[in-house]
Amino acid sequence: MAAPEERDLTQEQTEKLLQFQDLTGIESMDQCRHTLEQHNWNIEAAVQDRLNEQEGVPSVFNPPPSRPLQVNTADNRIYSYVVSRPQPRGLLGWGYYLIMLPFRFTYYTILDIFRFALRFIRPDPRSRVTDPVGDIVSFMHSFEEKYGRAHPVFYQGTYSQALNDAKRELRFLLVYLHGDDHQDSDEFCRNTLCAPEVISLINTRMLFWACSTNRPEGYRVSQALRENTYPFLAMIMLKDRRMTVVGRLEGLIQPDDLINQLTFIMDANQTYLVSERLEREERNQTQVLRQQQDEAYLASLRADQEKERKKREERERKRRKEEEVKQQKLAEERRRRNLQEEKERKLECLPPEPSPDDPESVKIIFKLPNDSRVERRFHFSQSLTVIHDFLFSLKESPEKFQIEANFPRRVLPCIPSEEWPNPPTLQEAGLSHTEVLFVQDLTDE
Repeated sequence: MAAPEERDLTQEQTEKLLQFQDLTGIESMDQCRHTLEQHNWNIEAAVQDRLNEQEGVPSVFNPPPSRPLQVNTADNRIYSYVVSRPQPRGLLGWGYYLIMLPFRFTYYTILDIFRFALRFIRPDPRSRVTDPVGDIVSFMHSFEEKYGRAHPVFYQGTYSQALNDAKRELRFLLVYLHGDDHQDSDEFCRNTLCAPEVISLINTRMLFWACSTNRPEGYRVSQALRENTYPFLAMIMLKDRRMTVVGRLEGLIQPDDLINQLTFIMDANQTYLVSERLEREERNQTQVLRQQQDEAYLASLRADQEKERKKREERERKRRKEEEVKQQKLAEERRRRNLQEEKERKLECLPPEPSPDDPESVKIIFKLPNDSRVERRFHFSQSLTVIHDFLFSLKESPEKFQIEANFPRRVLPCIPSEEWPNPPTLQEAGLSHTEVLFVQDLTDE
């Protein structure tokens, strides 16, 4: 049952809040939350501290006093079965009973007065639970030493853990509180609790938790369940979403009678467990369905995200491609513009063409790669670089080229190199007054 106080809690905290309420029977959700927050949401410590408060031991947080911690025992429909001690029979039995009555009365009165006075001098050591699991294990060992190892399987954990497991597994929890000083405890353990048919029923149908009331863990459970006499058995189960006592068995009960009473309690309350199992199964199916829907949604979301990612990558690839083409075009335009500017500069720097009458002039016919011919005169004293610059300035000339002579066939060193740091003049290159030179395109090399 959700309440307004559960806002701003995580799912784990909400589960602990509801579990703490089930274990303690506290109606106020605010009080449950306040107690858990004080214990840093440690439900085990919160339950233990809550029980300690009811024994007069101050809480470590000094919270205001509240009603005793207990499993829900306020249900008027709790089945209670009390076995009274048999009355004396015969004259001898009544005689013994009447003789022992004053001694028994005096003994128990003095014992109660002594215990009452002792509380003012020294607090009851059972009020402080320091090692609840150790209390359970210690009781198990003492039980086996006295009654043997043939007994129902003891739950080796705290009372709170037993309640939690019974709730989680939707099983009955049988709680046995052992009164060490009671006259019927020894007979009950030896003849009833260790009977094979009782062991079989308990081990197959329920969880079994037991502890001595002389130990702190058993004492605080005793204060929660408020038994009247010993031996004491309480049947607890999940009912109306709360751990509830549905049966109380008190007194020296025989094995067959115990089996009948436990079976009756379980049969009378089995419908609650069946209903809870169906509800839990429905909740689990709803949760599985929701999880499947969430997984399908996440898968669809991931698929959409993957499609969007691929679209973004495709757009980015196209953008980069377009940008690359654009940059290439711009680079090509810059290159052509620089090339044209270089051609114009070379053209402007060319020396004047000698006249045909000049005896030092050389008439050169250039055969270009596109089979066109260009003719110009140069001076013998001019460097071969001038020839290269002239051809470079022509619009139809290739961007990169070399000039070859045919007789003898050779490449003219028109550009400075390691072999010819300073290109020779036309005369030094052995050119005659009329020459035919071939322009070799080297642009693609």
